[in-house]
Amino acid sequence: MAVIEIRGLEKTYRVYQKQEGLLAAVRGLFNREYREVQAVRGIDLDVAEGEFVAFLGPNGAGKTTTLKLLSGVINPTAGQASVMGFVPWQRENAYRRRFALVMGQKNQLWWDLPAAESFRLHQQIYAIDPVEFQSVQDELTDLLEVRHVLNQPVRELSLGERMKMELTAALLHSPEVLFLDEPTIGLDVVAQRNIQKFLKHYQELRRVTILLTSHYMKDVAALCKRVVIINHGRIMYDGSLLGIVDQFSSHKVLTLQFGDGEMPGDLARYGDIVEIADPKAKLRVERNVIADVLSSVLANHTIEDISVEDPPLEDVIAEVFAQTGADAQKIAATTAASTVQRTG
Repeated sequence: MAVIEIRGLEKTYRVYQKQEGLLAAVRGLFNREYREVQAVRGIDLDVAEGEFVAFLGPNGAGKTTTLKLLSGVINPTAGQASVMGFVPWQRENAYRRRFALVMGQKNQLWWDLPAAESFRLHQQIYAIDPVEFQSVQDELTDLLEVRHVLNQPVRELSLGERMKMELTAALLHSPEVLFLDEPTIGLDVVAQRNIQKFLKHYQELRRVTILLTSHYMKDVAALCKRVVIINHGRIMYDGSLLGIVDQFSSHKVLTLQFGDGEMPGDLARYGDIVEIADPKAKLRVERNVIADVLSSVLANHTIEDISVEDPPLEDVIAEVFAQTGADAQKIAATTAASTVQRTG
């Protein structure tokens, strides 16, 4: 059963084009020039109950805009969306009580007050039963290990502690759908791992439907089996994490450890040299010739150890963004050309 259903969703912004120079600035007071920015271009998406989906894309791809549309923060230009049977931009109170939005770059807690005070405000806003509120708050602060700083002003907390408090505030009313926009941005490795562990445990425990945007591939690898890639406002991939590597990566990483102190001088004939640390060498080899390369290496050299791996996920995703970005630009150019022909 789909909890989130999106059909033909679009969002276009009208942006003022400010011109350089004093004369142009004065002219702009009377005759302004605008351009249209298509942040979301007719996307279709279904997310089933209890799914943890990664929503990936480069900066400006349309990820945050889509989350804002699904949260009812902004209205679409065209298209339809339904979350748990509600139309988000109708902003019904019944819907607001059943979802939560956490934005890593936005603070929902009162800066100069202890988090406990902001939590009590959330209790009143969402009309949470006092007994249930206390129980959920205790559970969340124990899971996130922040109960000892509940009464400390938010401005005095570390970045990791503040994000844990943001998650606690978002989950106090036990939402069924959670939108996470860069929840680990700026956090150190330890804080990232703690947030990942919490989200994984909480989602498995409560079966919350989660849509996550992140530029940290370790978040994605640790939490999500399904990945949706958006670029230039269009969905360019929707499938498994492993499927991304199979579909978009053209090479493997071959690591060789040579025996008898032998380091051949013609390594480049096997593939692109990534790293050499005698007696080891790491090569980038095209997928379609990996079997032939292995056969040739083993026939011509003494090998003590060998490994064949997929490239790092970060590298693959970078390739995906580059490839899908080019594809999306072609589609946009074709669409624009056909529009001109229809109107001309």
